[in-house]
Amino acid sequence: MEINQKKGIIEAILFAAGREVKISELMSALEVASDEIITIIDSMKVDYRNADRGLQIINIGDAYQLCSKEEYYEYMYAILDKRNKPNLSQAALETLAIIAYNPRITRAEIEAIRRSEFRRNYI
Repeated sequence: MEINQKKGIIEAILFAAGREVKISELMSALEVASDEIITIIDSMKVDYRNADRGLQIINIGDAYQLCSKEEYYEYMYAILDKRNKPNLSQAALETLAIIAYNPRITRAEIEAIRRSEFRRNYI
């Protein structure tokens, strides 16, 4: 297997994983030694650095991860910030407020407070 094919396989694995991938995982996937994996990834890092690309490979302990370059954060933020954020019902918000005020409260106590006329004292 030639070096460019190995680079493509590693790139695909790092992209699809979306997490840090250990050298041992890459070694078993490509059936090569750790030294060769490290050499290939170092070469890929240079390729990413020299080209005007939005991705980079970073080291995390004995693992690697494919991620976006920091300088493109402001462009990505505009897109990623538009994701749907989960909306909580009024009941869920009240329950969270009660728990924030008293973390050791029981479910029965929460229901009693929510039913009570004096719940404004707790929220």
